[in-house]
Amino acid sequence: MQEYAHSFHIPVMGTGHSVDTPIRVAPFGISSVISIVDDLLLEKIRKYYCEIFELPYKNIPRSAQDGRANRITEYLNTVQEIVTLKMDKIRQQPFFQDNDKKKYFEMLPDFHSLKEAYHYLLSMNPGPEREQLENELTKKMLPGPIDVNIMAKVDRVTYDSNEQPLSSEFTDANSALRGFAKSKLHSSVIFSAGFNPNLYNYITQFRDFYRDKSGDLKKQIVLKVSDFRSALIQGKYLAKKGLEISEFRIESGLNCGGHAFPSDGHLLPTILEEFKEKKAQLKKQFTPLIMKFYEEMGWEYPESAIEETPLVTVQGGIGNHGEAQRLHNDFQMDRTGWGSPFLLVPEATCVDDTTRNQIKEAGVKDLYVSGASPLGVPFNNLRRSGSEVWTRMKAEKGKPGSKCPKGFLQSNTEFTEKPICTASMEYQLLKIDQIKNSSDIENKPKMINKVLAKTCLCDHLGNGALISLGIRKETKSPQAICPSPNVAWFDRTYSLKEMVNHIYGRGKSLVPSKRPHMFAKEMVMYVDYFKKMLGESSNDDKEIKKLKRFKTNLERGMDFCADLATRKAYDGENIRSISDTVILQRDRLQKIWAKFENKIPALQAY
Repeated sequence: MQEYAHSFHIPVMGTGHSVDTPIRVAPFGISSVISIVDDLLLEKIRKYYCEIFELPYKNIPRSAQDGRANRITEYLNTVQEIVTLKMDKIRQQPFFQDNDKKKYFEMLPDFHSLKEAYHYLLSMNPGPEREQLENELTKKMLPGPIDVNIMAKVDRVTYDSNEQPLSSEFTDANSALRGFAKSKLHSSVIFSAGFNPNLYNYITQFRDFYRDKSGDLKKQIVLKVSDFRSALIQGKYLAKKGLEISEFRIESGLNCGGHAFPSDGHLLPTILEEFKEKKAQLKKQFTPLIMKFYEEMGWEYPESAIEETPLVTVQGGIGNHGEAQRLHNDFQMDRTGWGSPFLLVPEATCVDDTTRNQIKEAGVKDLYVSGASPLGVPFNNLRRSGSEVWTRMKAEKGKPGSKCPKGFLQSNTEFTEKPICTASMEYQLLKIDQIKNSSDIENKPKMINKVLAKTCLCDHLGNGALISLGIRKETKSPQAICPSPNVAWFDRTYSLKEMVNHIYGRGKSLVPSKRPHMFAKEMVMYVDYFKKMLGESSNDDKEIKKLKRFKTNLERGMDFCADLATRKAYDGENIRSISDTVILQRDRLQKIWAKFENKIPALQAY
């Protein structure tokens, strides 16, 4: 299994904001994730870094055969090469000086064996014994993994020059996987946004996803999941193909950055508790299936791998060391993910100055769950971002939508045989015309605004990185960004060391003590979401049963949180906010539901 220097990772953030994060932080042992959705963006970034580091570069044109996979492979190999160069340079630096080598060791968690050995080194007198320890510590310095993310359901069919669909091997998700599989990386692919059997079947084409005779897995699989049931179903599906899950990455359904995938009313603490109670089942269910596959293939399953268990990690709204301690200790999470706070760390993320300043100044009300995504999935957004302003101005001028320069989110066939994007000008003009001419639709302005809210995320999510690196001008590149609501409590830029120290509880907290607990914030967001569900409900039998189930799960989660709030707080953990929020949100939930019941007398029958 992968060795980690740190107990946290930096998750994927849009297509552009973590696009070069490994180059920035991997030499310090920190693991991070690159989105490989936008291969065209990766090509631009690769050219930039090849020039900076004087590496050979040959353009892979958009029309190139298997260009998407090849662009991804070449970008990942370039990142790997640069990280290796930077890591080697840090290793060559001397101890006992104020340099990046010192920074590497000082940022390690205090409980890490290397950190303890480093402190011992600092107490030693010069001599052969100290030199020997210096050499040993230098050899043990490891870069952070360069992981990649594939949104499993973003799997557009591609076409040849004659507009004929290509085989499934060339869908966007499969091509992205092939690009990663062909790379030199020894790391993980994180699958998010749903279950894609076509993609999961395609993994079997690549031997690197299976163990070699020594037990090594060169390419590992991480599943981002919303609950234990999803982990079990997807894990068993892959296990039958001999594929192992190295990590289950749990994410809050709403209190996260980027696209949000709300659970069926299950709050994060109840999901984590179920994982803690049933974690052993994962190994028990998967291992026999995996070993059976190896036997059928005539492969030897290494004994060293039999005892390995998948990691279980969590991310979404974590804001201070106390909350992280709660996750590690009470819920037995192996690692935690910290995303949006790193948007304010220039050493770690690729964000243009204008957008970074907007995030610094953003309050709680400036960060909201929007309908901007063409996927029709809730999307965490920043008010008055360059993308939001550009989208609104286009609509006001009577020219709504985008020209759809990349097309990664093309999936709608309401008006066309070939899928188009709901953020495109083509779709929006057709849809608005349909709404205006319909005699059945009530509240037409509201319906039209819903159409106009869709934003060209394919292009706009990468623009901030291009502006930051000086590749594009800001005036011609609207910037979208998708931070977690949690970032409202971080109000300036930070050094990498400051943020890492904050995560580990070293020094003064970067957030105020009044900041609501991550579990409290999620609770409010779920009641908000439930209110929206009631407002949009069709009120048929199936919908009402769904709403009642959601409410029951939410109430059960509140009961669990109320019990959790009686436990002793960890340092810096605002556990009082959980109990206060339970009282307020439980009352609010009942009032919202009572109002809904009064509107629908027949509801009493359920």
